[in-house]
Amino acid sequence: MKENSFSSKIGFILAAAGSAVGLGNLWRFPYLAAEYGGGIFLLVYLILAVTFGFALMLTEITIGRKSGKSALEAFGVLNKKWKFVGYIACLVPCIIFPYYCVIGGWVVKYLSTSCFGQLHETATDVYFTNYIGKTVEPIVWLFIFILLTTGVVIMGVQKGVENASKILMPILVVLSIAIAIFGLTQKGAMEGLLFYIKPDFSKLSFSLVFAALGQLFYSMSLAMGIMITYGSYMKKENDLESSVRQIEIFDTGIAFISGLIIIPSVFVFSGGDESVLSSGPSLMFITLPKVFDNMPMGDIVGVVFFVLVLFAALTSSISIMETIVSFFEDKTKLKRPVICLIVAGVSLLMAVPSSLGFGVWEHIKPLGFSILDFFDFISNSVIMPIVAFLTCIFAGYIMKVKGIAEEVKISSKFIEEKFYAIIIRYMAPVFIVIIFITSILNGLGIIKL
Repeated sequence: MKENSFSSKIGFILAAAGSAVGLGNLWRFPYLAAEYGGGIFLLVYLILAVTFGFALMLTEITIGRKSGKSALEAFGVLNKKWKFVGYIACLVPCIIFPYYCVIGGWVVKYLSTSCFGQLHETATDVYFTNYIGKTVEPIVWLFIFILLTTGVVIMGVQKGVENASKILMPILVVLSIAIAIFGLTQKGAMEGLLFYIKPDFSKLSFSLVFAALGQLFYSMSLAMGIMITYGSYMKKENDLESSVRQIEIFDTGIAFISGLIIIPSVFVFSGGDESVLSSGPSLMFITLPKVFDNMPMGDIVGVVFFVLVLFAALTSSISIMETIVSFFEDKTKLKRPVICLIVAGVSLLMAVPSSLGFGVWEHIKPLGFSILDFFDFISNSVIMPIVAFLTCIFAGYIMKVKGIAEEVKISSKFIEEKFYAIIIRYMAPVFIVIIFITSILNGLGIIKL
């Protein structure tokens, strides 16, 4: 375990949950749930979360705690021949962080606009596309978001990451519940609620299962090196098995509540038109401002919502940046503030093309994607499934379940050891390969999920 560690079990849980809770919960989960039939998607996701999600998160945190190293070094410490997996894993946060900060900058912009009483302006059809097409302003807000993230990470694990999580996560939960309750009181919201929580088994399909499993990786910060890095900060006496369950509850709970916030409200606004819900990024930045603009106390609700989104975006960006900083701490003798400033500067430079890809560089289309979507495709659809597959093979056949169990049992009974073994050795690798193939084919437009 590293000297720079979380001070308590609750600090670790809130920080890890903060990493998992991000834009994937507040934006991606609700629109996928709407696109794939509401309640049936929710049911499938919950089943996958308590099975595959549990097994993969337990594996990554265990590897981190056992090695005491970031993802870059952890595999090599436990088996020198598998050091290469760490280098592949470290690519994911390095690719994701810059473009994630671009989206984080959009959130800061919308929060600022809402605070100044200009929510009505954001509710027009062209506001969002006009804004992201600008050259300078999105980069300014992107810079502010990176500064906010860097300010926390530069203070270290306990004073920065842990303390920020202890403040942001409880507020995030309270705000989520408050907005969800308010939305459900709107006339006609119950129809949207039933659509969201009542499973329609006629809509169950392979594409739904693959979409839910893909969301699981995106939402729970798996195969990104984050949970391995956070595991390296975890004390040996902290109950590892129960910690993973509690992180899952936080993450899945926020995703569920996000659906309660968005789906019934948009359902009311759209008159029950489900297609409005599955509109990707425009759901948060075009449709929801329209919803707030047309509801009682919408100005206040809009401000509170974008505060919530900003907190969620920050908790995830902090964890991604902390993971990158941890790589450099393991490989260099540079001081943390210096590393943080270097990472922030390089990330800003890397983020600029993703921002300009919606404006002056929109003609640049690698593999037919916008620049931001290209980086998202490479990280989420290509590298992450590879890392997840190799992690399963490493845990199931190199360290073997016995090696994982030895570390878990230092602080836990590991009641689900046999269940874990079946998933990590047999089920997870097969499903991950299927996700990898279908994600690439879908991303390239060869098939449609």
